[in-house]
Amino acid sequence: MAYKQPISVLVVIHTPDLQVLLIERTDFPEAWQSVTGSREADEVLTDTALREVAEETGIRADPASLRDWDYSSSYEIFEVWRHRYAPGVTTNVEHVFSLQVPAPLAVTLAPREHRRYRWVDWQVAAEMVFSPSNAEAIRMLVQRTGH
Repeated sequence: MAYKQPISVLVVIHTPDLQVLLIERTDFPEAWQSVTGSREADEVLTDTALREVAEETGIRADPASLRDWDYSSSYEIFEVWRHRYAPGVTTNVEHVFSLQVPAPLAVTLAPREHRRYRWVDWQVAAEMVFSPSNAEAIRMLVQRTGH
């Protein structure tokens, strides 16, 4: 079994008026989140972000529209998911990106990973997500986009 790297991306997808795309996990009902995913092999993190957006939403983003926040945080990996990582790995470093789209889009979810999606105002989105680092990134969206 190939273990996941404890290096991941979080991509906050939003519209110009800060409607945020949230997706619900299939393995954790009512757990809403932004796009996330682990780096594969020696992938550049921008490529990880673009790949995860495409895999989880079907959105084929222009690399120029993806913003690297040059910001990361570490968090403890939930016990339920630690088996995906090498023995002894308990923390993950998450790198934050954002992707602005012109308007709320219909997305194509990866059915094994996510079951529903919603576009919601950024303030509502920050309250809905289960991950504290995801909530923090959504709250930072206002300053990062100049609103």
